[in-house]
Amino acid sequence: MGAYVIRRLAWLPFVLLIVSFITFALARFGPGDPVAIAAGQIRDPEVLAQVREQRGLDGSIIEQYGRWLRDAVQGDFGESFIQQGYSVSELIFPRMWVSAQLGFLALVIIFVVGIPLGLLSAKLAGTWADPAIIGSLLFLQAIPVLVLIPPLLWLFALQFNLLPVGGWDGLFDIWWIAGVIAIPIPDPHLYLPLTAFTLPGFVGVARLVRISALEVNTLDYVRTARAKGLSETAVQWRHVFPNSLLPLITVFGLALSGIIEGALFVETLLGIPGIGRFLFEAVTSRDYDVIMATTVIFATAFILANLVAELMYGLVDPRVRLGASRN
Repeated sequence: MGAYVIRRLAWLPFVLLIVSFITFALARFGPGDPVAIAAGQIRDPEVLAQVREQRGLDGSIIEQYGRWLRDAVQGDFGESFIQQGYSVSELIFPRMWVSAQLGFLALVIIFVVGIPLGLLSAKLAGTWADPAIIGSLLFLQAIPVLVLIPPLLWLFALQFNLLPVGGWDGLFDIWWIAGVIAIPIPDPHLYLPLTAFTLPGFVGVARLVRISALEVNTLDYVRTARAKGLSETAVQWRHVFPNSLLPLITVFGLALSGIIEGALFVETLLGIPGIGRFLFEAVTSRDYDVIMATTVIFATAFILANLVAELMYGLVDPRVRLGASRN
């Protein structure tokens, strides 16, 4: 298994090299000029040429990519075109951290709620409850975020004044008892974005668990467990659920790589300083260095998350681990 991990990690630089060069070329050949956008009202050709030379945009695309790659290997992703005076790292990493906190918490809630619902739906297959559960979750998935968030804001923020209309203040507040005991409680800013993140995601996990559980329920060892007198709860959690995990691990790996990507509409409507909203602004402004840095980071996260998912296969199913050892 260790040799397999080393081989996979050895491919990482080559994959990132290909991804970064394609992204670099698409950005350079795309419409728009970031220097002209950043210059605003300045249209002096000499000034624009001087700025372009300072930013390393005056040579061929190979020369430009070579300069960017040399700096990126050293950890320098350049300076933002739009927010001048700030390095790309200073701008994107705090926003990625905000998006990662929200994304990870939403991911945990989706799996904690979706897995039991999927097992329950499989257990009740053939009854009215099965299509009722899946149909309700599909209905929630079908509601666009742009439609879901405004009524939630109107109801909970404006009418009942229970939640803030937006913003970000971390994951937890501190509630003091008698000024001595500090108890962390979820920050009120969390509830609306978590609702928008989680409601559409329940159905994917629940349906996948339901399909796997229905297949496992027909196997001999499950029927034997029931014949031995085990309770249905024990059968579901000890025998059905562990053997339904492999497809779920694939989904978890893909979702894990996406927690740092943020969500454009949720972050924009609720005023959350995440990376999704910032990246959209960077793309529309042709902020090359921001686009390149986020692309490389997202690609790295995707590759590493898939590697983690493959390693989890071996932990869940010994046959996968033995097959990898033979290879």
